[in-house]
Amino acid sequence: MQCYPKYEPVDFDYVRELPAGWQLVPNIAIFAERVERGHLNEELLAVTISKGIIKQTELEHKKDISNDDKSHYKFVQCGDIAYNKMRMWQGAVGYSQYQGIVSPAYVVLSPKVPLNPRFFHYLFRTGFYANYSKRFSYGICDDQLSLRSKDFKRMYAIVPPLDVQDAIVAYLDRKSARANDFIAKQTRLVEVLKEQKQAVINQAVTKGLNPDAPLKESGIEWIGKIPAHWEVMHLKYLLNGGLVNGIFKTKDNFGRGVKIINVSDIYSENFFINFANLERVKVSTNEVKRYEVSHGDIFFVRSSLKLEGVGASACIVELLEPTIFECHVIRIHPNPQKILPEYLIHYLNSLNTRQRLVALSETVTMTTISQPKISSIGIVVPPIKEQKDVFSRIENESMKIDRAIAKAEKQMALARDYLHSLIFQVVTGQRAVPSATMTQRSQA
Repeated sequence: MQCYPKYEPVDFDYVRELPAGWQLVPNIAIFAERVERGHLNEELLAVTISKGIIKQTELEHKKDISNDDKSHYKFVQCGDIAYNKMRMWQGAVGYSQYQGIVSPAYVVLSPKVPLNPRFFHYLFRTGFYANYSKRFSYGICDDQLSLRSKDFKRMYAIVPPLDVQDAIVAYLDRKSARANDFIAKQTRLVEVLKEQKQAVINQAVTKGLNPDAPLKESGIEWIGKIPAHWEVMHLKYLLNGGLVNGIFKTKDNFGRGVKIINVSDIYSENFFINFANLERVKVSTNEVKRYEVSHGDIFFVRSSLKLEGVGASACIVELLEPTIFECHVIRIHPNPQKILPEYLIHYLNSLNTRQRLVALSETVTMTTISQPKISSIGIVVPPIKEQKDVFSRIENESMKIDRAIAKAEKQMALARDYLHSLIFQVVTGQRAVPSATMTQRSQA
């Protein structure tokens, strides 16, 4: 790629010059707001940060929170651009390839002049334009920022000649397709590696390391056969003390107090809590004594907004200062004479156990599993020496898989960074696509 043959200075915070023939134009000159309602039979669309405009049915793991009464929903034609007023500054904007309706909280834009709307899809979704949008959004905090239509119209857009817009869109469509295909393949690779890691854990904690060891029925349907010299015990018989619920947090006790373990801190690929990222709350000295954690404690999610979140477990690698835990988390303190914390944490997070815990949970406003059901969960218990061997095997195999996962995730991050950088350079004219360069030279 190369630069355009000639540039001209512009007064814009994000670029200092544009190729000759390009313009910096107020949005009000190129877009009109479309406010058409009453299209009750049209398909519901969503404006997302990750993909732009998609069909509502394509959203993953999200409930339909739209109103039953769609009479006030706004009509979108193919080729329109729409943005979420509350999330434009995060990139919730895009070109629509569909005809449909969107939430009344969104702004729908239709071109007033001949243009390629997909060029503006790329432009408006760049990091610099998201930052630019935030400057024109109003609200007392980030979660309440709103980019009103009248303020969007005061903003400026970079507008190349139409044939250059077409060339840029064709080029970026090709590059985006290749990058996204690569990212999709790496994403699938990560999923397979995580499945492989889970298989290693599941095999080790239920069948052991000796493939020739005689087996017996465990008496647990979801476990099947286990080594003959292993035991099966209820969790409550493997602990020092019973299960303990954490402290109830209120809006008043956030502050520079002690660190607290929340449900969100439990979701770790390596089953360890990152101590440095813990939130702090203000509590009394007695509450600190009552809920303080210690080395060897395991923390178990008993209530979660996510069904698959129930039963997740983690522990602290290094305890540097007094720490407590919240009420949706249960503390488990294993008896090291019977079961090692490092073995138990892997057993609780094994695929079979997690599936069983989810099956035992109930959902009202949150998905919850009761203490009696947790206490009675069956645990396969090898001799202590074998627990150490199982843990070592899991750690060694997991380390190899984690390295492969980290490599794939790094490749994905590099691909995303490359694509974002490329889009920025192309839509701002810093780099020219070959056909666009030829067009400008012929016009010159």
